[in-house]
Amino acid sequence: MWREVRIAFSDSVAALNCSVIPVHPWVYGVGQQTENGAYLSPVNAVNYLVEKLAGTGGAADIVIMMVSGQTHDSFMASLNKLVDVFPSPAFTQVRRLAQSAAQLAAEKMQIPAKYSQSLPAAIPLSVPASRTALAAAAVKKAQQEAAAVADLAGIKKLMGEFTQQRENLISGIASGLTDLQGKSARAWVFTASGDLPSTLLELVKGIPLQSSVYTAAMMLVGDNLDGIKGMIHDLEPDTGA
Repeated sequence: MWREVRIAFSDSVAALNCSVIPVHPWVYGVGQQTENGAYLSPVNAVNYLVEKLAGTGGAADIVIMMVSGQTHDSFMASLNKLVDVFPSPAFTQVRRLAQSAAQLAAEKMQIPAKYSQSLPAAIPLSVPASRTALAAAAVKKAQQEAAAVADLAGIKKLMGEFTQQRENLISGIASGLTDLQGKSARAWVFTASGDLPSTLLELVKGIPLQSSVYTAAMMLVGDNLDGIKGMIHDLEPDTGA
C-alpha cells in the first residue's frame, strides 16, 4: 500500500543485502525528454518498476521510496531532504542530473560573457604520474621517520597524540550519527512482503500524485528488508510531520 511517511534513521536500522532498481526521468526509455527538460510521472515510474518485477517469480520483500512534484523547485526541495537523510547513489545521481539540467537551462537564457584575457584561477596540478611520484615520496619519508631512533619523551608524545586523535575520531562518529538521526524527510513509500503476483496488484493501486511531472523512485527487493523498514515512520496525525 502506498502511504506518505517520514524517513529517518533510528536505532532499529540494520545492514541488509538487496537488489536496487532506480527510476527517474533520465533512465533510458522511461522519461520524456524535451527541449525544456526531462519529465516522468509517478504512474509511468511505477509501471517501469512493475515491468522489472513482472519477470521475477516467487516471493520477496519490497520497499519503494518515491518523491514527486508538479514543479522543478518543489521536486528538488523534496529530493534534497531525502538525499540528506538517505544519500543512496540512486537519489544522489538524480539530484546531480536535475541540478545540471536546471543549470543548463539557465545558461541558455544568459547573455554570453565577454572574452577575457585574464588568466584562470590557480588550481592544484594533478596527473597520474605526479600523483604516483608524490605518493612514493610520502611513503619514503614515512619510512625514514619510522626508522629514526626516538627517545622516550618522543614516544610518549606520539602516543598522547594518537590517543587524542582516536578520541576525536570516536567523538566525531558519535556526533555524526546524532546529527543524522536528527534529520528527516517526507516521501511516499510502498511496502509489501510475500508472493510477487499479489504485490504487483497492490503496487498499481492508489499511485500518489498522479498529476506530477517530476518523479524519482528507488525500489529495493530482497529476502528481508526489516533493516530499511526501520527508517519508515508513520506521520503523526496531529502535527502532519
